[in-house]
This record gives sequence, structure tokens and C-alpha cells, in this order.
Amino acid sequence: MRILLLDTNHPLIEEQLSEKGFVFDADYTSSYDEVLDKIQNYEGIIIRSRIPLDQNFLIKASHLKFIARVGAGMENIDIETAENLGIKLINSPEGNRDSVAEHVIGMLLILMNRLFIASNEVKNGIWKREENRGDELLGKTFGIIGYGNMGKATAKRLSGFGVEVIFHDILPDLSDEFATQVSLEELQKRADILSLHIPLTNETHYLIDEEFISKMEKNFYFVNTARGKNLKTKALVQAIESGKVLGACLDVLEYEKSSFENLETENQDLKYLLDSEKVIVTPHIGGWTHQSKEKLAQVIVDKILADFKN
Repeated sequence: MRILLLDTNHPLIEEQLSEKGFVFDADYTSSYDEVLDKIQNYEGIIIRSRIPLDQNFLIKASHLKFIARVGAGMENIDIETAENLGIKLINSPEGNRDSVAEHVIGMLLILMNRLFIASNEVKNGIWKREENRGDELLGKTFGIIGYGNMGKATAKRLSGFGVEVIFHDILPDLSDEFATQVSLEELQKRADILSLHIPLTNETHYLIDEEFISKMEKNFYFVNTARGKNLKTKALVQAIESGKVLGACLDVLEYEKSSFENLETENQDLKYLLDSEKVIVTPHIGGWTHQSKEKLAQVIVDKILADFKN
């Protein structure tokens, strides 16, 4: 099988699959139209986020047997068209679930204990103790929306922090030793912290908006390591200003490019978040550890080989 690589990934993908007889071409720079001109020559494609695989692209890819997405989110792929054309869709959320979970905990600890603020103050000769009192995780109720690979890994990491973990998911009967499934209404009533672990779909676009936030009974901390457009940024800004949201940890932003490589726009809402001491912002690196790069790649290789013996 001839496979086209559209994004750089861990070299083990090419190394291990080449040993099994797969043939690779790499193209990390061509535009959508340039790739479209040659996609009919390939039976497999391995991507991250650089080029959208829309209906037009998939119809032109007349010999394509699989699309492998190194990562979790599949929003850059026209899933319905791919399935109708019999193209196998492969992703690897198992590969970076641990790094995402650790990132959630790390951001929360930094935010709730003012670690970044206090460290910068001391480095600048400022010694404030009372002003930098922290807020403990112990005793809080941690609410998760989306209990797949990322949500479960996060709940597992929280098991030693003395928090009660509850979650809401569209699938039933997912409770385990680390978290209890509840209705969305119960989560909104009880959660002190809200963390998103959901894909971006028509149903989850702007899931967290003014109406959702108004239904949260407690003032709460908000964490988003899912997708930027799961959150309506303006609603978050208003909630921070009013005190409804005590602080936010954002690894993803509504204003990211679809490739996640940078911001595509700037505005006053974004400026507010970047200037606020109540907000931690990172550049979509929750699943971006040295270990996850290798694990993501290995999961992709294993899944390709399970379905396609060259």
C-alpha cells in the first residue's frame, strides 16, 4: 500500500510500516489543491491537522482505504462521506490521554495556588504571602463532561487528591472506580470544577455558553483541554468578570487556526484572557509530551497493521 504523510510525526510510523512493505511519500508543505491533484495515487493517508479532508477531497481520493489521524479529534475529516465511501477512519486518543490528564492537573494546581504569579513576584523582589493564599482541591467536586480516554485518565489522576469526581456522557453506564456518572443537571448543581473532554461536533460547538454557565449552581473553576470552539469565549469573559467563574485553565482557544498551529484572530475577549491573572493559557500542548509523541505513533501503527496486512 502506498501511504501519503501530510504532517511530521514520530519516525517509528514510517520505520515500522516500511518493514511490513508499506511505501511512503511525505509532503509537509503542499497546499490543499496541490495534494488534491495527486491523492488518487494513495491507498492510505496519515495526518494530524494541516489539511481538511472534506467531501471534495475524499471523492477525489478514489483509491483511499484508510485515513489515520495521529491524535484524537476528527473534526477536520468529513466523517459521513468517508464512511459512505468505505474509508476506514483511525485515530489514537489512547496515545495522549495520560499527557492530557497530567496537563489538566498541572494547570489547576498552578491556577488555584497562584504558583506562576507568586513565582514571578518573588523573582521581581516582591514577597506576598497573604495575597497568594491558595485554594485546595481536597474536598471539592470535580465535574467532567465526556468520559472517553481523556476523561477517564483525568479521573484516575484525581483519585489521590481527595476530590469527588462526577461526569456526564452521552453514552450510558460508564461509571467506574474513579468517577460516577450523573445527569448534566446534577453536574451543573454540584461541580466546583468543570473540565471538558469532548470532541467538536455540531452538538458540542459552544456547549459552554451563557445559558450553560447560568445553570452552574456554584461559582466554579473551568478547564478546557478539548477544543476551543466547545467554549463561547465571550461567555467565559463575562463569567470571570462577574465572579461566576473563579478561574480558567485553557489549553485550547476558540480563535485557533484549524491546524492548531497558531491563532487566526485576536480581539478584546482574547486580550482579556491573556491579561487576566485568573486565566492560565497554553498553546494546545495538553497532549504534547515527548512520551505521547511516541505513544500516539505506536497506536496508529498497531491499528493500521490490525486492519491492513500489506
